[in-house]
Amino acid sequence: MTADLDEGSIIEQDIIRVTHTQSAADYVSLGRDVEAQVLARAVHAHIHHRVFLNGNKAVVFPASPGEYASERMG
Repeated sequence: MTADLDEGSIIEQDIIRVTHTQSAADYVSLGRDVEAQVLARAVHAHIHHRVFLNGNKAVVFPASPGEYASERMG
């Protein structure tokens, strides 16, 4: 891991579909949304001790089935 943004190992990532009919503002909004979701999942993995370093690589174990849903429900 490094102190520089987007320079360390990938912990979580995602994609979204876009079309040519969307505006630049739409792309910015969609990008912010997906970045927030990815950050939340990466933090969740970290606080649940599912992220480990192996040399200079991050190993991320998957969430248990239903882990995200059970926490939302309280």
